[in-house]
Amino acid sequence: MQRQRNLHWFTFAVAVIVLAAVAPLLARKPQEAAPPAQGAATGATYVGADTCRGCHEDQFKQIEMTPHGHAVLKTNGTSADMCEACHGPGSAHVEGGGDKSKIFRFAGTAPAAISAQCLACHGESHTQGNFRRSMHFRNGVACTDCHSPHKPKQQDFLLVAKTPQLCYSCHSEIKPDFSKPFHHKVNENLVSCTDCHDAHGENVRQLRASARNDMVCFKCHSDIQGPFIYEHEPVRTEGCTVCHTPHGATTPRMLKRANVNLLCLGCHSNSFDTRALSATPPSRDTSIDAPVPIGPAHNQAQRYQDCLQCHAFIHGSNTSNVFFKP
Repeated sequence: MQRQRNLHWFTFAVAVIVLAAVAPLLARKPQEAAPPAQGAATGATYVGADTCRGCHEDQFKQIEMTPHGHAVLKTNGTSADMCEACHGPGSAHVEGGGDKSKIFRFAGTAPAAISAQCLACHGESHTQGNFRRSMHFRNGVACTDCHSPHKPKQQDFLLVAKTPQLCYSCHSEIKPDFSKPFHHKVNENLVSCTDCHDAHGENVRQLRASARNDMVCFKCHSDIQGPFIYEHEPVRTEGCTVCHTPHGATTPRMLKRANVNLLCLGCHSNSFDTRALSATPPSRDTSIDAPVPIGPAHNQAQRYQDCLQCHAFIHGSNTSNVFFKP
């Protein structure tokens, strides 16, 4: 009997401790919750797009020719309510003689609230579903900074400007790279920023693949993808950008060094690694104490300074562990 009573008290004590730990979490507001929408009128009802058109004829004609106007936005199941799908119920706005404080207005509204309004419809899609976790969202970029439901300059995705100019409007530090002698053909409209970057994505630099970058590169450069029996370690562990600059460079193949020899010696020491030659293994775990890559055994006279003359298959090989053969 005493044991059962002690068990009851123990269970009660555990419940109190758990409740004390969980209570603050339950009371905490979600971090991604948007601020209250400006002009959200309590108790307002839908009046239909024809009522909106009576005062906003120009805006109605603009949106009528867009995908939104083609019955994409539906609030009560009919295209007649398309305006209020974005701006909220309009009865209070109409009864107030056009009072702007009684309707959701995108102008002057916090970026998080604007994005929340758009994501109410678009948040379930694979493309826009991660936007709240993206760097754009965390830096206060709203959907309407890139998209214009009423007056898009580019009908594809209702963009406010054509790419890459739209991207350059914020990422001006990247623009000069595409004017360098060797660059990806972005300004020539053969490659788009969105081929590599996802404006709504959550990865580092909002890349369309892992932060290692290589899967983005292999979409076009599939001939060097592998897998290979003998892999060049930097390609596998650090990605293509360990040797190449992705946007543009003054060097052929967009390499980080003008001299291939200097690029290789950035990892491969000009002298032998004594640990690699020693018969005594290091005291620590060899899996994490890998030897430093050995540099070339021959001298570094000018005739030998183009490493790729011999190590031609530097991305990987199936026959040569020093990448002499494919």
